[in-house]
Amino acid sequence: MPVYQAPLRDYQFVLDEVLNAYAQFAELPGCEETTPDLGAALLTEAAKFCQEVIQPLNQSGDQQGCTLSDDVVTTPTGFKEAYDQYRQLGFPAFDQDPAYGGQGMPATLGLAIREMLGTANWAWAMYPGLSHGCMHTIHAHGTDEQKNIYLPKLVAGDWTGTMCLTEAHCGTDLGLLRTRATPQADGTYAISGTKIFISSGEHDLAENIVHIVLARLPDAPAGTQGISLFVVPKFLPDDAGEPGLRNTVSCGSLEHKMGIHGNATCVMNFDEASGFLIGEPNRGLQSMFTFMNTARIGTGLQGLAHAEFAFQNAHAYAVDRHQMRALTGPVEPDAPADPIIVHPDVRRMLLTQKAIAEGGRVFAMYTGVYADLMQKHPQADVRELAENRLALLTPILKAFLTEMGLEAANLGLQCFGGHGYIAEWGMEQNVRDARISTLYEGTTGIQALDLLGRKVLGSRLDLLKSFNSEISAFCKEHARINSPVRHQIKKLSELNKTWMKLSRKIGMTAMKDRQIVGSASVDYLMFSGYVCLAYFFAMSSVAADKGLAANNDDEAFYTAKLQTAEFYFRRLLPRTMSLAKTMLDDPAVLLQMDADHFRTGT
Repeated sequence: MPVYQAPLRDYQFVLDEVLNAYAQFAELPGCEETTPDLGAALLTEAAKFCQEVIQPLNQSGDQQGCTLSDDVVTTPTGFKEAYDQYRQLGFPAFDQDPAYGGQGMPATLGLAIREMLGTANWAWAMYPGLSHGCMHTIHAHGTDEQKNIYLPKLVAGDWTGTMCLTEAHCGTDLGLLRTRATPQADGTYAISGTKIFISSGEHDLAENIVHIVLARLPDAPAGTQGISLFVVPKFLPDDAGEPGLRNTVSCGSLEHKMGIHGNATCVMNFDEASGFLIGEPNRGLQSMFTFMNTARIGTGLQGLAHAEFAFQNAHAYAVDRHQMRALTGPVEPDAPADPIIVHPDVRRMLLTQKAIAEGGRVFAMYTGVYADLMQKHPQADVRELAENRLALLTPILKAFLTEMGLEAANLGLQCFGGHGYIAEWGMEQNVRDARISTLYEGTTGIQALDLLGRKVLGSRLDLLKSFNSEISAFCKEHARINSPVRHQIKKLSELNKTWMKLSRKIGMTAMKDRQIVGSASVDYLMFSGYVCLAYFFAMSSVAADKGLAANNDDEAFYTAKLQTAEFYFRRLLPRTMSLAKTMLDDPAVLLQMDADHFRTGT
């Protein structure tokens, strides 16, 4: 039976000692009283729910899956009861606007809770998770009437939300979508079309489901410039704001998937369903990015969640499983063999998983702090800086953490040997569930093009220069630190300069050959991700060094932090060397082969 223990001490370290998050919360209106003690109490309560309520449903939910009968999707046994408890505990309202019933807590703490939920049971966590983007979109772009109708119910968790973007023929290229929105005399729109891959599109957990849908008006121009955004509820709200008449939107079928079987991934049919325009006509894609960016950060959390789950279970197995002897001689001479954790290669796999999870957690919480600053800080220049920082880091967070999370999930399975391939241990499920993370909300390739093409080169390197300057200032501040951390700072400083040089070189090459952007982009994104984690591990090392110097009772914790960072710098960060070479290689090697020749010899 898989296990999960929420890393509460690690949250305290990251938020309080590494990022100084609570001091920054104190500057935000409505968050002034969010102290470390309050944060710890809230996270402890969330951890209890995750460990005791939804984690035990993870395997059974995967085995049972969802069923569709007479347009009704039934979720696995226990999912609805867990959701009712989640709602009663007030978690949906945790970091939402108090004007609509929210508690107004920092988004950073909300991300920590969402990580715990996802690690305990990713399929279940998707049901309430998608509501965040729905709420943010309506809050940012909806009319006052729409906000008053939908947000209180969504914030309370009585209703859930989805986003309905893609169609069978268009995938990521939303400019090709065909769903129609026909204006009606009463000011509504008749929405007709079919959407695919709609997570949580139909289920039995909440009394209503609010779909955020992309569609075209009759006179819309072709391409992405002709897309509008609509809210299409499953049940039309009545005059009292309660679910009224059933709308003509239905689940046509459930997708047969590799993983996340406990979550309903639906084909949704809209048959002249009543929809309500959000924002301006033909500017729906811009409004939908509010939802998509929220979802991309949430997907980055999925990579982190699968890495944490893999590490915890692989570590428990490696301590208990005995095979062979240590190369230096018996460690447990009275036993017939030594625990496999004594073997260097098992430690390599465990430390890789641990580094991905712990470095990824700092990365996620760092973006959470900037999300809070962007949304709530009273100074416009601080909000603008935060928005620019998130613009640069969101594609890295999403793509890098999901790629690394999948690597960690595979390594977790590998630690179990043949037992990892057997369902009862939960590791093969973790791999299957993790696999989708690199695909949805924009594949790794799409995120890489967004990072290099739009965010870096599109801003003439300005977004990167700002973050680069932050890292440079950190390195200068700690360049003379009198500890083993010093070499990490030096290496980070060197790589930070290399990052900028590579960016300039790709930009110059692109002026002559635009194909370099496409051929370099994924390697560039992964290089960027490794540098980001180096920064966050260096920050963690400085904090751990201070913790050790304080002579408190956490010596083992801080020592492990320093050792994990050392492993990252020496065994994972060197991957940047090959990436730096391949990203600058001539794109011709990818393009020279005739398309018909790919199948030569078959």
